[in-house]
Amino acid sequence: MTQTVLLALDTSTEFCSVALLSAAADDAGAAGHARAESRVWVRHEQTGAVSSTRLLPAIRELFDEAGLTLADCNAIAFGSGPGSFTGLRTATGAAQGLSFGLDLPVVPVSTLLVCAESARRRDPAATRVLAALDARMDEIYWADYAWDDVDGEWRTVQRASLDTPERLVLPDEPFTLAGNAAAAFGARLPALAAARTVDQEALPHALPLAYAALRAFHAGRTVPADQAAPEYIRNKVAQTTAERIAEKAAKAEQAAALAHRAEPREGRQ
Repeated sequence: MTQTVLLALDTSTEFCSVALLSAAADDAGAAGHARAESRVWVRHEQTGAVSSTRLLPAIRELFDEAGLTLADCNAIAFGSGPGSFTGLRTATGAAQGLSFGLDLPVVPVSTLLVCAESARRRDPAATRVLAALDARMDEIYWADYAWDDVDGEWRTVQRASLDTPERLVLPDEPFTLAGNAAAAFGARLPALAAARTVDQEALPHALPLAYAALRAFHAGRTVPADQAAPEYIRNKVAQTTAERIAEKAAKAEQAAALAHRAEPREGRQ
């Protein structure tokens, strides 16, 4: 039986997460669950801000364990975001580099969709999922997904967005709240009280990412390496160098003006 070998990478959080999936070519069928023919190898380690130093060694370890080589791969998948800006760039760069070298397609997968995938794999009844992640700065990354049994795939009801906790739009049917926003915001999150179930363990992870990417790969939802890009959602959280210099100069000018006005009158004559 023909096997599809897919490498999945996620560094969107404080974890360095890598999964290697070897699956029967039709393992991503209508049910959306892998059969016994699938084999997986996983590294999921809390690395903080240094995922970049652990990512490539973890990849090598998985291929060694599996008795496979990068040349056996059919595609490279990565968690495209939203998430940590530095982490997203790390996974994107690694996926691009490996794909360029091996001439392989890339499968970008939303980290919010990965949360939905994780929730459904943990609870098959989770067919409507509101995925919500702490975005810091008193905001939440969120998206709404519905599982389509006919197509065996997620349908996006609300694409990835950035809002305050109170502004999340609740699904119009029983839903699972997935992600760490419930823990981060508690009662400020209306979805917490409205949810059918809450799965705070359904977080970005390379294994559910790999299964979602496998379906996307077989459906042809891939991009060339040079088109792989992070999905930041929050477009700007830092100033450019020019902006920082301009702001510093403006503050210095303002401070000087205030100091001048504060000088004794005779000192200015």
